[in-house]
Amino acid sequence: MYDLNVTLWISYVIFIIVTFCFSLLTNFLFLRFVRTLGIRNSDPKLIRWSAEAKPSLGGMTFFITFLFSVSAYSFIFEQNDYFRNPQSIGIIIACTIGFLMGLHDDAYNTKVSIKLFTQIACGIILISTGTYINITDNQIINYIITIFWVVGIMNSLNMLDNMDAISALVSLFIILTAIISLFLKNDYHNPYSLLLLGILAAIGAFLIYNWHPSKMIMGDTGSQFLGILLAVIGILYFWNADKPEEPVIAFKQIMIVMTLYSLLLIDTSTVFIKRIIAGGSPFVGGKDHTTHHLSYLGLTDRQVAYAFILLSIFSMLITISLQFWIVWSTMLGISLLIYFFTLFGALFYIANLNK
Repeated sequence: MYDLNVTLWISYVIFIIVTFCFSLLTNFLFLRFVRTLGIRNSDPKLIRWSAEAKPSLGGMTFFITFLFSVSAYSFIFEQNDYFRNPQSIGIIIACTIGFLMGLHDDAYNTKVSIKLFTQIACGIILISTGTYINITDNQIINYIITIFWVVGIMNSLNMLDNMDAISALVSLFIILTAIISLFLKNDYHNPYSLLLLGILAAIGAFLIYNWHPSKMIMGDTGSQFLGILLAVIGILYFWNADKPEEPVIAFKQIMIVMTLYSLLLIDTSTVFIKRIIAGGSPFVGGKDHTTHHLSYLGLTDRQVAYAFILLSIFSMLITISLQFWIVWSTMLGISLLIYFFTLFGALFYIANLNK
């Protein structure tokens, strides 16, 4: 039986309810008083799935909730070490930079080179403050993998934000998986527990306005912020969940990450491969994502969202099972690898049905 601290659990429940209501109210007020903030569809050069211009307000609520959650930790646990910990400070700075870069992009359409430089800077900040992937004995290789991971996830979530609710749903289930993992480990006092719960509540509140037909979108402000946060979550709770003492353990960590982040990785890979084969730039927006092709097959926007919910739940259950209940073996890893590439192949095939 898990060690259950009733007072702490009550504090968590109250916190997530308050945060959800706070985020819901913030979104409502933004919509009511700032109707045109962050609207990007007015630019005819931009390729958007929705023909209707919508304000990019979700990311601002995410970041406000992020700051609120970070501040709340000291009040609930009566500890100030959070703000003296280099790793915590590094995460706060990297997330803030991701948010500001996204905010600038929503306002001025930031150049790809500047975005890439900023994303690399976020990775370097995380590495220099102790947050990096540790799956090999060579630290240089670990650092390089970390940079690619941070840049990849920030861009992947940004690219997946192409249809109502999709990016928010994928982010929600990844964060929920991390929270469940913490509680199954009895790690109730984890310094990032309130942060995860707060952002989970903020995404839930955002989905009320982002569910099709949406009234607002998260914009680059939200996707860049959530992207760096999801990259951090992946490093802390999945890449580094077990010490890679043997190659088989490193393989386990890789497969856990590939399974949980499969929808992000597959969508980005599919789009990159198709655009490069077609001789186009993979960094230019288009209506050629996995979500779009599912829609071309006849699914409505809501049905596409339901499909992503089912796939996200499946990935979450596999990830939790791998971490806590299933004995790892090389054959199991190979089976997961086959599952990943089967899913990739299926979505890539669907994408090529609708050229």
